[in-house]
Amino acid sequence: MVGSVGVGSEYPVSVQSMTTTVTADVNATLQQIAELTAAGCDIVRVACPSADDAAALPAIARKSQIPVIADIHFQPKYVFAAIEAGCAAVRVNPGNIKKFDDKVAEIAQAAKDHGTPIRIGVNAGSLDPRILRKYGKATPEALAESALWEASLFAEHDFHDLKISVKHHDPVVMIRAYEILAEQCDYPLHLGVTEAGPAFQGTIKSAVAFGALLRQGIGDTIRVSLSAPPVEEVKVGQQILQSLNLRPRKLEIVSCPSCGRAQVDVFKLAEEVTAGLEGLEVPLRVAVMGCVVNGPGEAREADLGVASGNGKGQIFVKGEVVKTVPEHKIVETLLEEAMRIAEEAAESGREGTGSPVVTVS
Repeated sequence: MVGSVGVGSEYPVSVQSMTTTVTADVNATLQQIAELTAAGCDIVRVACPSADDAAALPAIARKSQIPVIADIHFQPKYVFAAIEAGCAAVRVNPGNIKKFDDKVAEIAQAAKDHGTPIRIGVNAGSLDPRILRKYGKATPEALAESALWEASLFAEHDFHDLKISVKHHDPVVMIRAYEILAEQCDYPLHLGVTEAGPAFQGTIKSAVAFGALLRQGIGDTIRVSLSAPPVEEVKVGQQILQSLNLRPRKLEIVSCPSCGRAQVDVFKLAEEVTAGLEGLEVPLRVAVMGCVVNGPGEAREADLGVASGNGKGQIFVKGEVVKTVPEHKIVETLLEEAMRIAEEAAESGREGTGSPVVTVS
């Protein structure tokens, strides 16, 4: 468990992110945590590089709507401060905490006394110098060995409430490192491609790595690391889990590149429908089709759909054509029908009809 969120094979995969505020600014940090919570974040991590940040942890941990993990580097004293503050967990990076191995016994006892899980976070950019000398660089074997070595030190002191992460910027290296860990230990694993890059590149790297591992049953919690606002990390993480059927699907946009057969501006329709349905909580399959080849068939398979062409669109609901509208009315009509379906679902206590897909062709 991390606070109120279960982490492990018997629990759903959870989504994490990290605040970008100065932790010592309690109000700003809590505001960002509230935004992350609203976006669907399950667990949040806050940096703790200074005494002022450590002093802010009790208020943040107490007032946050979701479990707070304190992220500790360099100074072992902040590990104890985070435990005392009531943080739901503490993330430590043994590779850059001074004389960390000498402090394991003390940390293990404090964490045990307070019931605080510890995440051992190994990063390619801050690998333990001893391991780096042995392997020459951050190989998958090096990352896994470093994490398992530190876990063994905690085990020597009968502390086993550990989570492990071994992050690398290269998805191939990262995937293999986690596969090695999964073969050699039963600790819950937190997945992440570190320094994944800007939103587009980082999304692709994370989706590739998480998909490869989660489909093997490897991974218990994830963080998409993007050079973008943290809310975007949560959105991407949620979508990855939905795409793997590890979360109930809500709204998924599936669009083709269009082609010469399209008789409407498919891209514009897709953007307008997506924007209009943003935030819809009821799972709904909506097909927005601009192709006479696949359009009618796809629209019939959806909860709601349109087959467009010749300046008009046939609107389908549950496979039946309910009306035909001019092209300029397509988006408006689809949104109206979607809201009607959502209201009916809410009134009947249903959450929708299976996997939601917005298909654009």
